[in-house]
Amino acid sequence: ALKLLTLDPLTAERADAERAMLEWRAVDFETAAANAGLVATALRTFGEWDASEQGRAIASQPLFTIERIGDAAPLKLPALDETQRPLEGIKVLDLTRILAGPVGGKALAAYGADVMLVNSPNLANIEAIADTSRGKRSAHVDLAKDEGKAAMRELLEQAHVFIQGYRPGGLQALGFGADQVAQIRPGIVYVSLTAYGTEGPWANRRGFDSLLQTATGFNHAEGEAFAGGKPRALPMQILDEATGYLIALGACAALHRQQREGGSWHVRVSLAQTGHWVRQLGRVDGGLSIARPAIDPFTEKSASGFGELSAVRHSAQLARTPAAYARPAMPPGSAEPRWD
Repeated sequence: ALKLLTLDPLTAERADAERAMLEWRAVDFETAAANAGLVATALRTFGEWDASEQGRAIASQPLFTIERIGDAAPLKLPALDETQRPLEGIKVLDLTRILAGPVGGKALAAYGADVMLVNSPNLANIEAIADTSRGKRSAHVDLAKDEGKAAMRELLEQAHVFIQGYRPGGLQALGFGADQVAQIRPGIVYVSLTAYGTEGPWANRRGFDSLLQTATGFNHAEGEAFAGGKPRALPMQILDEATGYLIALGACAALHRQQREGGSWHVRVSLAQTGHWVRQLGRVDGGLSIARPAIDPFTEKSASGFGELSAVRHSAQLARTPAAYARPAMPPGSAEPRWD
């Protein structure tokens, strides 16, 4: 970014960057940054986003899509009795990081799926991994190496669901795009998470929740809700959290179709499509004025590889087979990349 501002990365100070940024129009810098492979966005109102070409592309798409991408017989699943959670026997490979994807994998684990979080040993994680790792194995696989690719292909031989949040085209280049994985494991449910969907001029742009809040109007609207204050972030990563549960929903819907019809399936979700849906839920006239709720009734304590963990329990419960995490949260790389 400093090079884009024609500043020396070795000597530039924050004030230098601020002065250089003032010479740009926000949208021009946004475009230049995207062309340089950087992640940046201009602040927009809801109206400005809706009027943009990408905003119109998002509005024309459904919340998420499920597409058949290959032929396969229905995969054989173990029979369950009435005491077992509905996803027991389902093996899930979770190749995601930070929040949205890991939330999706965690939701599947809560209903009994055997979820393996697979991260690169070369990338750091955030503290939230102590929460989002609940119920999962956690392994390291380096897909840049031949032995890592071989390990992934071996894992896929038994997998039912594959969740990935790589930049658009990233896994395809490594040999694990949707069509490639469907060849390796016919009958797979492949879930892709992107920032801006698959249509429109921003389809190949990278992004994350906070950036999407700025680009699509949420930060501006939150600022207005605080008596016309400056743009503000939402009090939680709502796009990540909601998209995570949509990942789990889409995966379950595709698993159902796989069992009924056979085939390999590709589920596509995006933060921008989730944001568009959240807006359609409406806003409370005059805003909200509520007391900060007590959180203790909604939390549970458990041992973990990070120490004693106090975290929000899974909220949606089934009466006869309640959601629960069969494995404690463990640090990245604590498990071997293999199914027991």
